[in-house]
Amino acid sequence: MMHDEDLKAVSVGFTGDVDLVMSAYRAGLFPMGLGDDGGPPMGWWAPAVRGVLLPGDLRVSRSLRRAMRHFTVTVDRSFADVVDGCADPSREGAWITDAFAGMYGDLHAAGWAHSIEVRDAEQNLVGGLFGIAFGAVFIGESMFHTRTDASKAALVHLVGMLDAACGDRWMIDVQWATPHLRSLGVSELTGLDYIDRLHRAEGARDSEAFFS
Repeated sequence: MMHDEDLKAVSVGFTGDVDLVMSAYRAGLFPMGLGDDGGPPMGWWAPAVRGVLLPGDLRVSRSLRRAMRHFTVTVDRSFADVVDGCADPSREGAWITDAFAGMYGDLHAAGWAHSIEVRDAEQNLVGGLFGIAFGAVFIGESMFHTRTDASKAALVHLVGMLDAACGDRWMIDVQWATPHLRSLGVSELTGLDYIDRLHRAEGARDSEAFFS
């Protein structure tokens, strides 16, 4: 259960500087707007309890395995389109503003932000996810789907990449463990346990090993 103290931003202010943004991520912070629908001012958050997906914990149902046979998965082919899909204002909880999309675009151009795209048999984009990668850490920012199980397929592909490149040393940070994410195997780490795991995964392997 999330408590009020878990929802307080530890810092406020937008920066377009890629190096400063990456320093915040490496320190265990992530950005999210304090205003309506992710609007300004931007807050930098560090929840006391953090949702994470760890090696060996992903749950893949039989129905998901069947659905994946009908998808094609690509990496970093349509980053902007995935961000646009995640930013769709009709989605409940939409928070990705133009300023956020621009920041992620800069991070992608600098080699830090990556996308996984899921396409149907006609090669239409039907889901995906994007986030920030460094070392053996992937900070999952958002996912979307227009076809059942498409976003889950993107996550399965990401885990497969991490398993192949980093063994059992990786970590996916999903920020908060929602009921949906818990059903996929997401658990929680608190305080120093999270920071310790973050730093150990950061030093485990260069993210270029699995985003290339």
